Amino acid sequence: MRDRLAVDTGWEARAPGARWDRCLLVVGNFLPLAQNTRSVCAEIADRLRARGYRVFTTSSAVSRAGRLLDMLGTAWRHRREYSLAQVDVFSGLAFVWAEIVCWVLRRLGKPYLLALHGGNLPLFARRWPRRVRRLLGSAAIVTSPSDYLRVELEEFRSDIQLVPNGIELEAYPFRPRRDLNARLVWLRAFHEIYNPTLAVRVAATLCRRFPAISLTMIGPDKKDGSLARARHEASALAPPAVVAFEGSIPKTDVPTWLGRGDVFLNTTNVDNQPTTVLEAMACGLCVVSTKVGGLAHMLSDETNALLVPPGDLEGMAQAVAKLLTSPALAERLSRAGRAVAERHDWSRVLPQWEALLEDAATRGRH
Repeated sequence: MRDRLAVDTGWEARAPGARWDRCLLVVGNFLPLAQNTRSVCAEIADRLRARGYRVFTTSSAVSRAGRLLDMLGTAWRHRREYSLAQVDVFSGLAFVWAEIVCWVLRRLGKPYLLALHGGNLPLFARRWPRRVRRLLGSAAIVTSPSDYLRVELEEFRSDIQLVPNGIELEAYPFRPRRDLNARLVWLRAFHEIYNPTLAVRVAATLCRRFPAISLTMIGPDKKDGSLARARHEASALAPPAVVAFEGSIPKTDVPTWLGRGDVFLNTTNVDNQPTTVLEAMACGLCVVSTKVGGLAHMLSDETNALLVPPGDLEGMAQAVAKLLTSPALAERLSRAGRAVAERHDWSRVLPQWEALLEDAATRGRH
C-alpha cells in the first residue's frame, strides 16, 4: 500500500521527515463577500501569503455539493505541492465535509490542523461523540478561538490550543463613548440563530422614553424568513424612522457604519467568538449582548459589556437605557472594550498561527 501511494500521490515527496516548505492547503468558507462576511480562514490565508507562504484555498463554491467536490478536488489536484493542511470544523453538514476531507488527507499522507468554530459544535459533539473524538484525535493540532469551545470539547481532545480571532485594529478608528446619542447598531446575518427581531423590539420598547432612538440593522439575508419577520416587527411596533435596514455591506465599510453608532446590540441565541463584536469594541461602541456560548468567556458583565440572558427583551432594553443615562459607565465600558479588541490585533494573532503551523508540520514528520 505504501508503494502504491508513493507512485499515485507523491508520498515520497511529502513523507515523514520531509522539510516544511510553508506550502499550505486551507479548507473552509471562502464564499464571495457579496454573499457572506469575510471568514477567519480567508483572512488567515491572505496574511500568510503576505508573509511568504504559498497557500491553496477551498472552497468558494455556492452550492453544497459543489463545495464538497471543490474541496476534494483541490486537495487532490495540489497534492504534490502542499505539505500541510488547515481544515475548519463546524457542526452539522460542515462537520461531514471536514470528516471527508480529512479522510482524503490521511490517504494522501498529509498532516493537518483542525480549527474549531461555531457555537453549536458542543451540542453536536454531545450528539455524535465518537465521530467528534475520532476526527479531533486524528489531527496534528486542534485550535479554538475561544475558551468556550476549548473547555466544552476538552473531553474529546485535551490539548486544544487557544488562538483568538484576529482583526486589523488600525482599520477601526476608536472614539470613546460617554454622552451617548441613542444610535443603536446591529450587524449580523439575518438568520434565526441571531434573533434579529429582538433588536427591533428593543428599539421599539425604548422609543417612547428616548424619542431620538434609531436602530441600524446591517447584514445579508440568509433566506430563512428572519429578515421578513424583522421588517414586519419594525412596521408594526416602531415609528417609521426608528429602524433602518441597510442590507449587506462590504467588509471595508464596516468601520464607517459602526462609527456612526454608540451602542452595539448582539442578540444572538448561539455564538462562539463573533468578530463583529470585536469590531464594535475596537470602534468604541458600548456592547449589549446576550450571554451565550463563547460570549460569556469573551465578555464580562459591567466590565467591558452589559450581558443579558438570551431572548430577554426587558433585560436588553434596560441595559441600553442604563448606558444612555450613565455617561461614566458608558465611557468605562467603551475604553475596556477597546482594550479587549487590542488583544485580538493580527500583529499578535498571526504569529500564534505561524508557530502552530510549524508545530503541526513538525509533528507530521514524525
